[in-house]
Amino acid sequence: MPLTALSFWSDGMKILAIDDTKTLLSLLSLTLRNAGHEVAEAENGEDGLNKFDQFRPDLVITDLNMPIMDGIEFTRACRSRPAGQNTPIIVLTTENGAEIKAEGRRAGASAWMVKPFEPNTLLGLVARYQN
Repeated sequence: MPLTALSFWSDGMKILAIDDTKTLLSLLSLTLRNAGHEVAEAENGEDGLNKFDQFRPDLVITDLNMPIMDGIEFTRACRSRPAGQNTPIIVLTTENGAEIKAEGRRAGASAWMVKPFEPNTLLGLVARYQN
């Protein structure tokens, strides 16, 4: 992978990536790790909450439609925790309707990005939340 302005960071973030599609989760994690971030993976919102408590991420990227606990439910549950009240949460999904985006905002989502993602666009969005 060639180096670009977005492919390295002086201080990487701890990012929790949540998606039930293993291929996409692997691609997302690889993109973030290649940019210097530490990544923990979860396969649904319930798994994500457990990993959130253990990993204490600086940022979360979650899918919307997942079994057991979806991205909206995860976001609400995360926001109810003291440690999750100010953690940025990016929803990465195939859905782009106004109503579902509004529901995400009400739940506490910080940003919304539509799949499939372009790596530099994703890294640019992540960089907006980096100190």
